[in-house]
Amino acid sequence: MNYFLLIDGHALIYRAYHAFPDLTAPDGRLVNAVYGFSRIMLTALRNFDPEYAAVAFDHHAPTFRHQLDETYKAQREDMPQELVDQLEPIKQVVEALNIPQFELAGYEADDLIGTLARQAEKLVNRRKLDLSVVIVTGDKDSLQLVNDVVHVWMPARGKKQVAAEYDRAAVVKKMGVAPGQVVDLKALMGDSSDNIPGVKGIGAKTAAVLLQAFGNLDRLYKVVDGLDDDGKLPPRVGPSPDRLSRSPDRLSAPTDRLSAPQRSALKPAVVSKLCAGREAAYQSQQLAAIVTDVPIKLDLEMCRVTAYHKDRVLELFDRLGFMSLVKLLPPDTFETELQEALF
Repeated sequence: MNYFLLIDGHALIYRAYHAFPDLTAPDGRLVNAVYGFSRIMLTALRNFDPEYAAVAFDHHAPTFRHQLDETYKAQREDMPQELVDQLEPIKQVVEALNIPQFELAGYEADDLIGTLARQAEKLVNRRKLDLSVVIVTGDKDSLQLVNDVVHVWMPARGKKQVAAEYDRAAVVKKMGVAPGQVVDLKALMGDSSDNIPGVKGIGAKTAAVLLQAFGNLDRLYKVVDGLDDDGKLPPRVGPSPDRLSRSPDRLSAPTDRLSAPQRSALKPAVVSKLCAGREAAYQSQQLAAIVTDVPIKLDLEMCRVTAYHKDRVLELFDRLGFMSLVKLLPPDTFETELQEALF
């Protein structure tokens, strides 16, 4: 199995900045985020030994999500200047490794990653490639992208945690819902870290139960819209219960008879919250969904990991004081060709 690593630059930068102690270069510059980012990226490269890799960064301009909701991420403080000053050397490390960088105004890094992942997935299916796409990030939002081709790898956070790779089963175990339901989970429960409101009073557990019972936000609200003032469904006029149980996705009318788990999930208090929070739920759904059709194009050959010259990286690491990371560097073009010639 070959791998294509898609690295969420900004997610790893913030994780590295907060996770690693203050570290200065020989010239006195603070480089803790540069070191942490480089270490995480090189560890991922070593662990997966990928054929291809790319890095995506956030653009400084506001995104379409800020146009949808001006309070989106409004509670977050601006990036501290000591971290801003480390962005350029981080990009220099990526450039020295000859790993393509993607950044586009109006979109976040995970939108670029989502788009590249879906384009790579199409290549895998069309060309029958033995290739798995692995998203390297610390952001759970990327779990919505997981499928048979795309996995998510989250690096360890601190000494007591281990890195984790998420396939479909792992997402269900962690989130309580399938990858395709993660967006609607956030639509219902919200996300305080991104200032996504969700439905007031609906937490993670209740949101998961609702999605387990109804599948997605549209089907949930289709049923809620059919309830009378007492929170009950009118007499059934749709398919028989037996037919509905055989085809749960074909909930064609809000008057269909519900299963026991569905009735249990729609407690009066929950219905009241859903009715009051309908607009917030659908706005949150838009904010939470990763865009997978950003106007960028994947050139897989340009993402080959081995096409770099180690001397440039060694010079940069020497200036930054990162010589302890040299052992994590992947083979460069010369080393790869030499190994192939010998063996």
